Amino acid sequence: MTRADEPDHADIAPGHTRFGRMFYDTLWVLCRTLGVALFGIRYRFAEPLPREGGLLVLSSHQSNLDPLLLGLVCERRLSSLARSSLFRWGPFGAIISALDAIPIDREASSVAAMKTIIRKLRGGGAVTIFPEGTRTRDGKLGDVQSGFALVAKRAGVPILPVAIVGAWECWPRTRLLPLPGRIRLEFGPVIPAADVAAMDGSTLVSLVTEQLTELDAAARRLRDGGAAEPSPRRAAFKAAKSAGRRRATDSSGEETVASGPAKTPPPAEPLASAEPPAIPAPLPVPAASIEGRSPPPPPA
Repeated sequence: MTRADEPDHADIAPGHTRFGRMFYDTLWVLCRTLGVALFGIRYRFAEPLPREGGLLVLSSHQSNLDPLLLGLVCERRLSSLARSSLFRWGPFGAIISALDAIPIDREASSVAAMKTIIRKLRGGGAVTIFPEGTRTRDGKLGDVQSGFALVAKRAGVPILPVAIVGAWECWPRTRLLPLPGRIRLEFGPVIPAADVAAMDGSTLVSLVTEQLTELDAAARRLRDGGAAEPSPRRAAFKAAKSAGRRRATDSSGEETVASGPAKTPPPAEPLASAEPPAIPAPLPVPAASIEGRSPPPPPA
């Protein structure tokens, strides 16, 4: 595909210019240093993040730090929504344009805003939406609004839910500047585009609400020093491995399951012609999650 054949998203993704990439990478390094030093950012992904194609990221909204936090820990560049009036403030407009912000006119109809987001998603972008609609006032997860469901179904993209915990304590609505603290981001499994298309709006909203609630609780537990609950895949693997250790082979060569505690057989006398026994290879342990203590390198 030649440059002339590429879709034109300059009006909603101007940050992919050469200047935008250089500015984004430079700002990413600076913010990463400050974020880890001041906020002790920790994060965990339930599965690898889709590297290409449209993606709708649904995040809980705790503070003005949220778009920055999501951009620091994700391996893809994320676009967030911003008032169109902010783009008229000269240098500040250039900065948020370089960071792939999507201009939204709050005085226009919500249909126009949805069309802008859908066009960005269909063009292969990753867009962050805060389904609560506003920042929390008490640090708790608020009510999830239903507008995202129409956007996801119209755009035909998967959904990635994520809960942020600790950002409200660092920068509540009543403070002018943020304070140091501990922030945790917990990412859930991706809801495939096929599943999004198969659900009606109310079912999709209920599913996202349930997942955000669970992720919020897990993030609070892990931030406060609690142990992470094993995923169903890891629990099933451990159960299968434990059952395999209790298996014994009878004299006829048929495999049976031991009903009692395993007994250690008497050592056999060594034979001069016998070859040394083969050492079985260790069983692979699948990763249940992708845990991060510091953000990954900046996305391309």
